[in-house]
Amino acid sequence: MSEIPGLDGVLGVEHVELTPDKVVVRFTITDRHLQPFGIPHGGIYCAVHESTASMAGQIWLGTKGVVVGTNNSTDFLRQARNGDTITTTATPIHRGRTQQLWHLDSVNQEGKLIAQGQVRLANLDQEVPPEAVAAMQGNLTG
Repeated sequence: MSEIPGLDGVLGVEHVELTPDKVVVRFTITDRHLQPFGIPHGGIYCAVHESTASMAGQIWLGTKGVVVGTNNSTDFLRQARNGDTITTTATPIHRGRTQQLWHLDSVNQEGKLIAQGQVRLANLDQEVPPEAVAAMQGNLTG
């Protein structure tokens, strides 16, 4: 478990780079990421993709509104193994007034593509909670 709250903390996600144009996170596959057949559960990639894209989208949008996921399409390309370190990178495809589309790549420690996907976000016209603004500003890099 990491110090990050919520599901990312449960999955052991670590923030590596947080900028308005790219967010990079990392986690290591452990027993808690495995499905009953002993291989990593595909849902971990879906979850990490959505949270990474949402973080990227919120950093870019700032305090102009709240970002929420509306679609997550993740393809599983190669099986990771217990002990592999996975790095997930979110980069923008489109960022507009009402929606955003982000591309995500998840690679292992050898740089081999494990999963890739796209996450669509909606930019909601509502106030960002002050504690979220403080956390976002405290975590920005670059």
